[in-house]
Amino acid sequence: MAKHIFVTGGVVSSLGKGITAASLGYLLKARGYKVTMQKMDPYLNVDPGTMSPFQHGEVFVTEDGHEGDLDLGHYERFIDENLSRESNFTQGSIYQSLIAQERRGDFLGGTVQVIPHVTEAIKARLRRAAEQSGAHIVISEIGGTVGDIESLPFIEAARQFKKEKPDDDVLFIHVTLVPYIAAAHEVKTKPTQHSVKELRSLGVQPDFIVCRSDHEISSAVKDKIALFCDVAAEDVLSCVDAPSIYEVPLELSHQGFDVLVLEKLGLPVCDADMDGLVSYLDAQHTCSDAVDIAIVGKYVSLPDAYLSVIEALHHAGVACGVKVNVHLIDGGLLDETNVEETLSDMDGILVPGGFGQRAFEGKIIAARYARENNVPYFGICLGLQAAVCEFARSCCNLPGATSAEFVDEIAASADEACASNLFAAASHSLPLVVDLMPEQADIEDKGGTMRLGAYPCCILPGTRAYEAYQQELVYERHRHRFEVNNSYRECLKESGLVISGTSPDKRLVEMIELTDHPWFVATQAHPEFKSRPTRPHPLFLGFVRAAQSASRAAEKTHKSAESSEIA
Repeated sequence: MAKHIFVTGGVVSSLGKGITAASLGYLLKARGYKVTMQKMDPYLNVDPGTMSPFQHGEVFVTEDGHEGDLDLGHYERFIDENLSRESNFTQGSIYQSLIAQERRGDFLGGTVQVIPHVTEAIKARLRRAAEQSGAHIVISEIGGTVGDIESLPFIEAARQFKKEKPDDDVLFIHVTLVPYIAAAHEVKTKPTQHSVKELRSLGVQPDFIVCRSDHEISSAVKDKIALFCDVAAEDVLSCVDAPSIYEVPLELSHQGFDVLVLEKLGLPVCDADMDGLVSYLDAQHTCSDAVDIAIVGKYVSLPDAYLSVIEALHHAGVACGVKVNVHLIDGGLLDETNVEETLSDMDGILVPGGFGQRAFEGKIIAARYARENNVPYFGICLGLQAAVCEFARSCCNLPGATSAEFVDEIAASADEACASNLFAAASHSLPLVVDLMPEQADIEDKGGTMRLGAYPCCILPGTRAYEAYQQELVYERHRHRFEVNNSYRECLKESGLVISGTSPDKRLVEMIELTDHPWFVATQAHPEFKSRPTRPHPLFLGFVRAAQSASRAAEKTHKSAESSEIA
């Protein structure tokens, strides 16, 4: 039978519950246990797939095609395990399932209530995660903050779950804020006391309290929290802001967190193997060079919208011995008048995925700048589509080449019906080098046209893609609707675009690149989701290496110019 750990948060959101949970998962796996992780989100959206990245951050995609919370990315990167659709569920999905059952008559006319029906549905998902993963330990993070009305069913379900299990099968970890008050020159424990009091009023006594702070938490402060919150002093852990999130597991390990957890769960404490993480951090601290990478996107005001991309760049940077300086560039503000000023100092340009027309023309401008100026370019999902549209316009004599996604969007936004009809007619005459596949055309539910999850890709030998992967068949995760239009494939190839990756039946373009360029590669997939600190993704490795070479070449040219001036 699996052991279960629940992680709750108090005082404020964005405390780092996900990092704390993931760090514990890493430590327990390092002790030889099979660990799986789960995120329970209290909001009423069915999943984050339809939520704005401005509010929610990135949508993380699992191997089996689930659109999940970004914390799943932290989980996978820390415990190095592929999670599934059982690893994330929302209150909206629970209610949707129950209402569907009620409409079918499954409850035989009975009253459907939060208790027991909602709580039982939540507990069923907890049990399912354990059964399907075969894990020894399941770590479940409850989203939101204790005291929020929307998270109450999850807290209650967890309380009931513990009551139904043996004493050492379930424990609770509460992550809370210990703020530093500058005027008083001390950290304050009162917010933590109130947060734990709120949790206890719901019937849950935390076994551990993890104190988040930007200042050191002394043993005296821990003793005070332990006294007021009815826990042992050694069960109060400090988690101070760290330069790298990958240092958090080591800091918690130094306080014996994983040993204490295993003892409370009644499990043997095996030797820990943390050599991989230690080596990664050592390499991170010794990075000597630096490269500047521009991410030209749409949601740049919230860096979490590109969290996995940024993490994957850092993973590759450490492997290459360079510090990657990420510059978030708003594609909606990029145009012909400022592109040189904005991108001329960049060693590499990355255009990530996204939906909607806004910023697409800026992404095309970025792709053209990279192509014409031999700047390493990496296109991901929409970044591939931008590169294809740009190449079609510039190299295939297809002015206005675009995606069917944006034609319909612009036409629908016209103010007057007449103008809309005229614009739509004119727009549909543009070359749609990116379009829906024929079998998708009559599907009205957009979710039904999405490619989600892992799909195979055949790599063409002798290409940059093959050089990166070193194999002919790979599986990458997807999250997109539109494909490169096969009607234009031969035209694109004749003009010099290399189709370096396709679906096994050759119908879908998966990767493209240019041969007469230092490194210009784009993929329909989202390789960032599979990057790990100790195992960076090969495409990110190839891109960062190319940027590193470009940086060194630029530095050599600059020094040569300086020498000429001195002479």
